[in-house]
Formats: sequence, structure tokens, C-alpha cells
Amino acid sequence: MSVQTSQMAPDGMVVVDCDVHVNDLPEYLAPYCEMPWRKSLEILGKNPHPYYLNIPGYSPFFNQCPPLPGGHGHRSVNTPQAMRVELNALGVDYGVLLPDHLLLFALLANADYATAVARAYNRWLVAEWLREGSGLYGAIMACPQNPEDSAKEIERYAGTPGVVAVYLPTAGVEPLWGHRRYDSILAAAEAANLPVMLHSVTVVSPVFPTQLNQFDNHFGRQILGHAFAMMANLTSLMHTGVPARYPKLKIVFTEAGVGWVPYMMWRMDRYHQEMRREVPFLEERPSDYMKRQMWFATQPLEEPVNPKHLVETMEHYGGAERTLFASDWPHHDFDHPRGLARLPLTQEQRRKIMGENALSLFNLPMPERLTKREKQRA
Repeated sequence: MSVQTSQMAPDGMVVVDCDVHVNDLPEYLAPYCEMPWRKSLEILGKNPHPYYLNIPGYSPFFNQCPPLPGGHGHRSVNTPQAMRVELNALGVDYGVLLPDHLLLFALLANADYATAVARAYNRWLVAEWLREGSGLYGAIMACPQNPEDSAKEIERYAGTPGVVAVYLPTAGVEPLWGHRRYDSILAAAEAANLPVMLHSVTVVSPVFPTQLNQFDNHFGRQILGHAFAMMANLTSLMHTGVPARYPKLKIVFTEAGVGWVPYMMWRMDRYHQEMRREVPFLEERPSDYMKRQMWFATQPLEEPVNPKHLVETMEHYGGAERTLFASDWPHHDFDHPRGLARLPLTQEQRRKIMGENALSLFNLPMPERLTKREKQRA
């Protein structure tokens, strides 16, 4: 399966989508799961899945909203061949794959079951999706319920073709990702030179910062859920000195937009100056660590009346150097690669955001369509 990107891809520009979702249904993972939990996935797979992200015992969405007519239907992609066709149509060279239903993985209470599901997901992802030449790359899943086993999984898949990152389930995670119980995961990711990717989703949970039960509708929950989860986990990572203790660790924040980043950077710098004796391991300002070790994905891209304001917002946290393109394909609220065209970016800035940053971060090769063109020019 070769990559044949459509003419939508800008000439001479590589496009890397850092947030593409695979349809990780329990019946797909079951053959890769260990007993006795394979039987659980088989049972879940025989039941209908009428609502998105709502499979009890597997994807516990706890949706409290009554169904309403209209709106957007849920879309999923079931095979790498279909995914490649769809990404080609969007002009995307490479896609970094993340789960869909297992975005809610951190809410699973049974640690043994969660461990087995995480292992099964990783096996399934590598075996079914990460084919050489497909332009599809993946983030293996870390299991917050079992950090020690997750560290072994990272060691096991380090160097596996197609594995380029580690996914940290973020929705409803308790404790937050800066807690020292996760040190083994972060150390293993750093040693393997695999960036960790935090990805949230709106979820109703009694866990900070997702106490969204106070809102009567999804409008309120969606506005707060993703960004609040990222803000809390960023603070958690910083308050235990994760970027200082793991100076080669690369951290990516996805599906929260970018507008919240400067605010958190300024706020952390202010309190670091005031309370630095409480965090003596932070020898530099939090903003220094962020501008060196952290990246922020665009989706869902904020839409100010004046697009120039969004570019100015990006500049406050490092601009094009720290920004990655993400679409959230194939979800209904995805951002098309053409969406960044409305922003007043220079061509160099656009090239970095759309793909060059991701090539370096995930250690990806230059797409063949571009290397061929350069050879022809030479």
C-alpha cells in the first residue's frame, strides 16, 4: 500500500496529521487479547454500539444528554486501506494514529482488565495498521492503571517500524500525568526517544478537572472539557518537575486547540517566580521548558474574527516552532488541512506547522513524492 497524496497537498510541502483516529472496537481487539479478558471483549463485540464513545465496560462515556434530531453522525474508518484513501483525498502524506473509543481508557477501574486491553490495542495497532509504505504511524498506548507494565510495553515496541509515540489517556485520568507513580512510563518513553501524546475528550467524571456534571448540555462540557484537562495535566507535569527530570522527553498536547497555552505559560512563570522554593527542581522558568520540550496541535483550531490574533497567540508560546497540524479525522468536527490557509503565516511558518516539525519530532522520512521531485530537479 503506497502513499499517493492528491494534488490538494501544497507543492513542495509535506503534510503530517498528528491526530487521526482508528476505529478500535472491542471485537477488533479481541483476537489480540489474552485470556480471560478476550472473552469480555468478545461479549462486548456482540452487542450493538448505538452511541459514539459509549460502550459500557469498554468506553464508559456516561452520556447524560437526551438524543436530539439532526446534528452530525459519527464516522469511523475500519481499515488502513480506507484510511489511506481518505487521507489522500485530504492531501495528507502521513497520519499519526490514535485510538477512538479508548480515549476514555483511563476510566476503566479494573487494572488487570485495563492492562490486557492496552496490550491488545498495541498488538492490533502494529499488526493491522502500521504497514510499511502506508504513511500510517502509530502511538502505542500507555496504561495509567499499570505503569510498570506500560514501561515494559514501551521497551517492547521501541524500534518497531511505524511506532513513533506513546499515547497517554487523558480524559478522567487519576492521578494526573505528573504524578510520580508514572515515572516509569516517562522514563521509558524518554529512553526510547518516543514523544508522549496527551489526548483528551469530553467526559463526565468526578475526577478533577472534569466535573462537568454541573452543565445541562454538551455545549458547556465541550467548551471546557478538553482544554481544562490539558491545563491541569500541564500543571501536573510541571509541578513535579517532569521536563526537568526528563530533559530529553518530548511532550505533545492534542485536541485542545492552542489558545490556552500562552495563558498557562504566563501564569506558571509568574508563580514560579513567586514560589520557586517549592519547586527547586525547576531551574528554569516553566516557559523555557515548554519552548524546548513541548508541542501543541492545532485542532480544534480557534476562529477569532481577525485570524491575525491567532497567529499572535501562537507567537507567545513559540509560534510555528512549537505547533503541529492536526485534523481529528474522521470525526465530524475535523479541521481540513486547508484551514490554516486563512491564517497570515509566512510560507516558512506554514511548512513547519503542516509537516516539517512533525517529521523531526517523530523521526519520519521525507515523503517519496517530494524526494523524487528533488532528485528530478537535481
